[in-house]
Amino acid sequence: MQYSSGRSPTTPLYIGLVITLLAVVGYSWYVTHRIASLRELQNNLIDRNRKDSLQLLRIQNELNSIGMSLHGMLEIDPTDTGPRYPLTAWQPQFERMREDLEDAFRREQQFSPAGRTPEQQRYLESSRAQFWDAVDRIFGVARNGQEQEARAQIRLSLQARLAALSNAVARLLVENNESEERAAAQVTEIYDRVERQGYIFLVGTLAAIVLTSLYLIRSNRLLFNRLETLSAQRSELAQTLISTQESTLRYISRELHDEFGQILTAMGAMLGRARNLAPENSELRKDLVEVREIAQSTLDKVRSLSQALHPVMLDEAGLEHTIEWYLPVVERQTGIGISYEKSGTPFAISGDSAVHIYRVLQEALNNVTRHSGAKKAWVRLHFGSSRLELEVEDRGSGFSADGRRSGLGMVAMRERAELLGGSISFQTPASGGTVVRLTVPKESISHESQEAHA
Repeated sequence: MQYSSGRSPTTPLYIGLVITLLAVVGYSWYVTHRIASLRELQNNLIDRNRKDSLQLLRIQNELNSIGMSLHGMLEIDPTDTGPRYPLTAWQPQFERMREDLEDAFRREQQFSPAGRTPEQQRYLESSRAQFWDAVDRIFGVARNGQEQEARAQIRLSLQARLAALSNAVARLLVENNESEERAAAQVTEIYDRVERQGYIFLVGTLAAIVLTSLYLIRSNRLLFNRLETLSAQRSELAQTLISTQESTLRYISRELHDEFGQILTAMGAMLGRARNLAPENSELRKDLVEVREIAQSTLDKVRSLSQALHPVMLDEAGLEHTIEWYLPVVERQTGIGISYEKSGTPFAISGDSAVHIYRVLQEALNNVTRHSGAKKAWVRLHFGSSRLELEVEDRGSGFSADGRRSGLGMVAMRERAELLGGSISFQTPASGGTVVRLTVPKESISHESQEAHA
C-alpha cells in the first residue's frame, strides 16, 4: 500500500496566525483612530461650541441690558414733558456695561470655534467699535447741552447699531447650534461605522477561525490516517519479523538437535568402540576417553542451545510442561528464586500460540535478571473459562525514569500479544517492582477452537 507523505500543515497554520494577528492589530488601530477622532471632535468642536455659546448668551444678555438702558434714556417723565433723567447720568452705567461686554467678547474669542471665518470676527469687532464710538459721541453731544440731538441719534443710529450687533451674535448662536448638530451627526456616523466595521471584523474573525479549525481537523484526520497506516504497516512488519524469527530459530534448533546431535552421538559411539579396542592403560585409550567426554559435553551444549532457540518440548509436551522445565533452568542459571503458581482448568494451546506465550515469559524473566536487581520472582499461570493469564512479578527497581526497562523487548512482547489477539500491561505496584500481565482470549489460542474453526 502506497501512502503519500503529504505536506505539513505547520506553514499554512503559521500564515493563518499571522493574518489573524495582522487583522486584530489593524482593527485595533482603526478603532483607536476612530476613538481619537471622536475625542478630537468632542474637545475641539462640541465643547468649544458649548462654551462659546455660553459666552454668546452672556453677550446677548449684556446687549439686551444695553437695549433696555437705551430705552430708558428715551423715556419721558409722565408728569413733565421732558426726559426722566439727563443722558449724562447714564454714562457710569454704560461704562460698567461696556467693561462687562468687552470681557464677554474677550472670553468668547478664546472659545470661538475653528470654523468661524476672519470676516465674521472682523465684523463683530468693527460693529462693536462703531457702536461704542457712537455711544461716546452721543454722551459728548449730551455733555455739550444738546440732549435732544443726542436722543435723536440714539433713535436713529445707536439702536440700529445695537440691533445689528445683536443680530450678528444671534447668527453666531445659530451657527453654533447648527455646528453642534453636524458634530452630533458625525459622532453618530462614526459610531455606526465603527459598529459596522466591528460586525465585519467579527464575521471575518469567525470565518478565519472556522476555516482554520476545518483545516486543522482535516490535517489531523490525514495525520491520524497516516499514523494508523504506518502503525498497521509497522505491526505487520513486526509480526512478519517475529514469524520469520521463530521459523529461523525453529529451523536452526532442529538442525542442531537432529543433524549435529546425531553426528555427535555417532562420534561418541565410535569413540566408545575405539576405546574398547585400545589396550588397557595405554595413552591412546586415555585420549579416546577424553575426546569422547569432549564430544558428550559438546552434545549437551548443542542440545541446550537447541532448547534455548526453540524448545522442542513445546511441540512435544505443550506449554505447561515447558514452563515447568524452563523455570528451574532459569533459577540455576541466574540464582533468582522463582515461585510458580498454576491455577484453573488447563486446556490445549496451539503450537504457535504456545511459542508466543513462552517468548513473553522468557523476555519478562530476562528483564528481571538484567534490570530489576531482584532476587525473587513470581510466575502465575491461570487458565480461565474464557481466557489465559500469565503474570510475572518482581520486587526490584521497577521502571526507572530513564526508561532502562523499556526497549525492543517490550515492543516484541506487545507485538506477540497482538498476534495472540490479547493484551499486555506493565504495571508498577505501590510496593515497588514490576508486574507484567499477559491476557489472551481462550478462543484465539485454544487448540480445539482452532481445529473447530479450521
